[in-house]
Amino acid sequence: MRARVAASAILAALAAVVLAGCNFVTPMATQKPYDASDGVSAVVGDVRLLNVLVLTEDGESGNLLMSAVNSGDQDVQLLVQYGEGSAKTEIELEVPASGATGFGAGEQVFLEGIGHQPGQLMPIYFQYGDHQGVQLQVPVLDGSLPEYGGHLPTPTPTPEPTETPDPDGTAEPDAEG
Repeated sequence: MRARVAASAILAALAAVVLAGCNFVTPMATQKPYDASDGVSAVVGDVRLLNVLVLTEDGESGNLLMSAVNSGDQDVQLLVQYGEGSAKTEIELEVPASGATGFGAGEQVFLEGIGHQPGQLMPIYFQYGDHQGVQLQVPVLDGSLPEYGGHLPTPTPTPEPTETPDPDGTAEPDAEG
């Protein structure tokens, strides 16, 4: 009888080890950070960049779409640099302290002369202060997905010059009043 109880206990322990064996050997997938959406992510100092991507229709102008979470207690002027050689373009984005900020969804972050078509990866460098920057290979997408359709780039209109009347052709004000 004792042999049966001992054998049952050993069999139960062995079954528990075999059934739970995966957790002993394989790390849990839910503990691994990953990019759950279409963009890429990175950390620069106190700033986490989340779901970074560029939207374009023509491959020439783009809208930088991303979120930035600043866990520090100081506002950050985030340098964003893209382009090749002497044609590098720099813009600065303000990331307020202790919070998350979305870019490109409300007010667009217009990127001119990106030179990348939808489906390609575009190198973009992010850095601020004396923190080491990071270069990301950012996906370039078009507006075919409904969630991105309303965020395609639209260039800021340049004011049209208006013609001013010739001062010689206007009537002089009456001196007597």
